[in-house]
Amino acid sequence: MQVRIAELATLLGGELLGDGSIAVSRIGPLEGASAETISFLSNPRYQPQLAASQAGCVIVGPASRDAAVARGAAIVCSDPYLAFARLTQWWAAQRRGPLVAGVHRSAVVEEGAVIDPAAAIGALAFVGAGARIGAGAVVGAQAHVGAGAEIGAGTVLRPHVVLGEGCRIGARGIVHGGAVIGADGFGFAPDRAAGGRWEKIEQLGSVWIGDDVEIGANTCVDRGALEDTVLEDGVKLDNLVQIGHNVRVGAHSAFAGCVGVAGSAKIGRHCTAGGGAIILGHLELVDHVHITAASVVTRSIHKPGQYSGLFPLDDNASWEKNAATLKQLHTLRERLRNLERALENKT
Repeated sequence: MQVRIAELATLLGGELLGDGSIAVSRIGPLEGASAETISFLSNPRYQPQLAASQAGCVIVGPASRDAAVARGAAIVCSDPYLAFARLTQWWAAQRRGPLVAGVHRSAVVEEGAVIDPAAAIGALAFVGAGARIGAGAVVGAQAHVGAGAEIGAGTVLRPHVVLGEGCRIGARGIVHGGAVIGADGFGFAPDRAAGGRWEKIEQLGSVWIGDDVEIGANTCVDRGALEDTVLEDGVKLDNLVQIGHNVRVGAHSAFAGCVGVAGSAKIGRHCTAGGGAIILGHLELVDHVHITAASVVTRSIHKPGQYSGLFPLDDNASWEKNAATLKQLHTLRERLRNLERALENKT
């Protein structure tokens, strides 16, 4: 596929500098780019790469305008990283081609399911009784849509996705392969009279997912015990994320890979969590809270901001010594207080 950069400038709403007839056929990084590549610069630290790049066109911000003009064609946008994101969406849509609607002959669709004529059901997929699938939605090969589940218009379930019974995902969502939405939450009651065996608590709630949500591969969103687990509009979950039962995640929050959120936690809007972070159950995080990677949130957070809870990485021998000292901090604090009192009494 080749496209003139004048067309891309119009698409992105940017200012074209240079020859608009230049055609590009790929998107790539500045380093190693060819004359048929369109690239972008959003981070000033990569400014030295701009002058040396052989890219046919570069998307830049206003601050890099002069440097971009000095090296060749450019499209100036107020937010070059956002422009790059929108360009990748357009590019992928052109390569993907139009949706081929219809139900594959090997798919199983139970009686009572309602599938819009403009939806596509892939090979060996299953659609349960009473499920509703909107216009332009895609159920990938071997995906499972449970009875009474609902998929909004334009939402895509990749192969091997499970959308459980009675669960709902809104419009324009993307769920990647292996994700499971609506598995049972982790709920068990100890039966001490029977030697401490665990008695299952049936999970009677569902999962409610809003519009424009993306869920990564092998991520799990558990159904609620009594009420629903909720992901509001625009939530983005990376691969291997665990969302426990009855969790509520506010609109436009985003979690990186391997984040775990335990049951009944309430996360506000526009929150983020770095890879491997853990949020314990029944906690509440207000809007605009940002948790750094591998942190463990053990208390509710009522003030927006960035939070970390890490023990610094060190070689094992040093770490063990520091960990041992850390355990004594309370005792050392009390000793210090006693010394301060003794000095005050002497004076």
